[in-house]
Amino acid sequence: MAAEESTTGVTAPAGPVEPVEPVGPVGPVGPVGPGGSAGPQASAGAPYRAGVPEGHNPWPALWAMVIGFFMILVDSTIVSVATPAILRGLRTDVNSVIWVTSAYLLAYATPLLITGRLGDRFGPKNLYLVGLTVFTVASLWCGLTGTITGLIVARVVQGLGASMLTPQTMAVITRTFPAASRGQAMALWGATAGVAILVGPVVGGLLVDGPGWEWIFFINVPVGVIAFVLAARLVPRLETHSHRFDWLGVALSAVGMFLLVFGVQEGETYDWGTITGFVSVPLLIGAGLLVLGVFVWWQARNTSEPLLPLRLFGDRNFSLANIAITSIGFSITAMAFPFMLYAQAVRGLSPTSAALLLAPMAVISGGLAPVAGRLADRVHPRGITAVGIGLTSASLLWLALVMHPETQTWLLLLPMALMGVGNAFMWGPLGATATRNLPLSSAGAGSGVYNTTRQVGAVLGSAAIAAVIQARLSADLPGIPGDLGGLQASGAAMPARVAEAFATAMSESMMLPAAVLVIGVVAVLFFERPASHPH
Repeated sequence: MAAEESTTGVTAPAGPVEPVEPVGPVGPVGPVGPGGSAGPQASAGAPYRAGVPEGHNPWPALWAMVIGFFMILVDSTIVSVATPAILRGLRTDVNSVIWVTSAYLLAYATPLLITGRLGDRFGPKNLYLVGLTVFTVASLWCGLTGTITGLIVARVVQGLGASMLTPQTMAVITRTFPAASRGQAMALWGATAGVAILVGPVVGGLLVDGPGWEWIFFINVPVGVIAFVLAARLVPRLETHSHRFDWLGVALSAVGMFLLVFGVQEGETYDWGTITGFVSVPLLIGAGLLVLGVFVWWQARNTSEPLLPLRLFGDRNFSLANIAITSIGFSITAMAFPFMLYAQAVRGLSPTSAALLLAPMAVISGGLAPVAGRLADRVHPRGITAVGIGLTSASLLWLALVMHPETQTWLLLLPMALMGVGNAFMWGPLGATATRNLPLSSAGAGSGVYNTTRQVGAVLGSAAIAAVIQARLSADLPGIPGDLGGLQASGAAMPARVAEAFATAMSESMMLPAAVLVIGVVAVLFFERPASHPH
């Protein structure tokens, strides 16, 4: 039976992006007892689960919410498989199709800090259901649109729905799972990403090969309905807390992120020069960095209820984990696009066959996730996370070295298998380490910042890989249009010389995410043993 939602004056546990000090499993007091009395102050390893009925099993609720989380992760990768079909169907260019993903990721990342607060105010279950509804309706819109502009706008709405949904999954883990099993719950949450990386492209490939690219969005409608029914039935209602919102912080972060990402995304299109009049790519990027600097300054001055609580970065593991997850979000997003273009444009594979090349990664990642989750609760986080991120980086480098037109398929599957091992020991252990050192009063806010930095990395990865791909195509295929329209509009095989140069361009582009992951490896090597970690 779900706990009733409270509107009392007692501060309740916050969503994962809650920037003020929540209570309960992420707050300074324990569960509220009869008469409103509070238990003693809790630490990160304490077992308090405020607002959760005695004997409540949190796993069914997590599985119900993972369905919605899985769906939005699928939509982060599924467009890469449908790129050639969308190019032909909407008669557009590759940069516009990349914006189908970039717009989704930007709309997803920008509101995450505020949607965590909304979850605290109205309840994580309620906001999850609203976000799921918005996402599902926007998916229908995506499939019905007939223009690239309409598709991009619909994807923005999808991203907004996803931003309402995602923080609530972390809120449920933080607030309903005892500390002793939180690492295993995080492992399931993280393994969802690895499975989605396979299922998204495979299902997308089947739909593109069959009824058409529009169905990669239509398929979300029945899944969204099922996820809604299960979440409404299984997810408990948790206490809520009323507070003010840092609207200036929201505006500054949104404007800064848009200017920065748009500048990076469109830089190659305008040769890193003038866009129109006095507006130039360097001006947009510089303005974006300036606005983000003002945002950080404002957060430091806003001592009451800042959108981004800078005090969290006083914890070494939390700060380092955010650096690492930014590099991971960047790299996982950036690697999908050049690899799928290589598989389909160079090797001539169908979308489904191209997606099946990812199977070893997803299967191994999902299979090893429970092992990684148990280890995350028992061993020093430095070794397990460094191995995970390092193996993922090595797998991308290996993949780049074998991406040639005549490469045998098994030589592509080997680095994919290594990537699966790396993913298993990367997502869950890193997520568990990020907030394990924080006091419970800051765990919700910490989870929110962690989700935001992950998505910021994904946005920048999508934008940066577009610029790198266009730059490498210009260098390796001079005279060939960078929009790929002339190459793939007819679906015909590439001439041998063009295929070799195209494969080289995609291989060189893959070096970027491999290099960025090294930053994550270096960061986690400086992890300390968590205070609540067993010795």
